[in-house]
Amino acid sequence: MGIRWFDYTALTIIIVGAINWGLIGFFDFNLVNFIFGDLLWLSRIIYALVGIAGLYLITLYGRMGSTQS
Repeated sequence: MGIRWFDYTALTIIIVGAINWGLIGFFDFNLVNFIFGDLLWLSRIIYALVGIAGLYLITLYGRMGSTQS
């Protein structure tokens, strides 16, 4: 199993982030601010987690290439 659970967690965080960016782009609606309100510190943590997960998933390209036969 190894680090696979972290891959799925990071991918889920990135999907939520992508949906949030889509909502901002299409409807000017920020889902994070809607859910957490004016808790600026919590919103910043969420955005930071999305960024960290995105940086982590960059390694997915290298791992995908090494597992293909």
